[in-house]
Amino acid sequence: MSTLIGHSELESALEWPALINQLRDWYRSNKVQAPERQVLTIDQPDGSEASLLIMPAWVPGESIGVKVVTFLPANAAKGRATINAGYLLFDGETGQMKAALDGDTLTARRTAAASALAADYLARRDAKQLVIVGTGQLALSVAAAHSAVRSYDRVAIWGRNLNKAQEIARQLGQSGIEAQASDDLEGLCRSADVISTVTASTNPIVRGEWIRPGTHLDLIGAFKADMRESNDLAVMQAQVFVDSRSGATLAGDLAQPLQDGQIAAVDILADLSEICQGTHPGRSDDIARTVFKSAGMALQDLAAAELAVD
Repeated sequence: MSTLIGHSELESALEWPALINQLRDWYRSNKVQAPERQVLTIDQPDGSEASLLIMPAWVPGESIGVKVVTFLPANAAKGRATINAGYLLFDGETGQMKAALDGDTLTARRTAAASALAADYLARRDAKQLVIVGTGQLALSVAAAHSAVRSYDRVAIWGRNLNKAQEIARQLGQSGIEAQASDDLEGLCRSADVISTVTASTNPIVRGEWIRPGTHLDLIGAFKADMRESNDLAVMQAQVFVDSRSGATLAGDLAQPLQDGQIAAVDILADLSEICQGTHPGRSDDIARTVFKSAGMALQDLAAAELAVD
């Protein structure tokens, strides 16, 4: 009989250090076979746009998993979650279903853990100031995951709605992470050591002019070609890394400057597998600006699902 694993069970099973190390091990082993995610985008009856994403992954003889995600940006104005997901895990030897997992929680935690893993290689060791840009579903998880790999003196939350940012800061405080909300994004970015963006923006929010040498910029939220969280300069002036080249280069933060000739494919120095395997050292020095663009990978889902079931 298969198991149903819900939100609270996943929160408990996928503790940050264990999940981050699970992803590190899986990236090092390079054993997952996964095609590019399939995306179906349609126009809703109300005129808004919605997307369906399908992300399968397979470790031959061990495990099989598939995640199905819906993305409805119009939900935000109605007070509903913009992203909803479910995950099915199967035995890789017998093909039998092992578990159904809450895909929303799985996605939030694996996404945050992957960015924290990247920051462990790309953020300066003495990083003390973390800025979270956005107040959606990922903000809490990303702040907590990053705090698991660096000891931050200051965690700041920015959102278009200051009240929402204050609520995120309050919830982080309850979990033991002291945080403050601010409406001064430029000021936060100018003093940040790590900036993590978790929005559904279609226009640049973080500008390269605001980013000082040595800062790590973690771009999570904009996953489609028409979405954007950073301007060209933010990418052009940085050492650029990705979770996967094939996925991240389809997201607007890289797809648009690539199309416009502002950067070239050779400017993407390494993916997360290469960093974890040690074939690329990551950050070159303490004054380099670094960018990590993640678009999500089926490897991350399957690794997290296996850890949760185990």
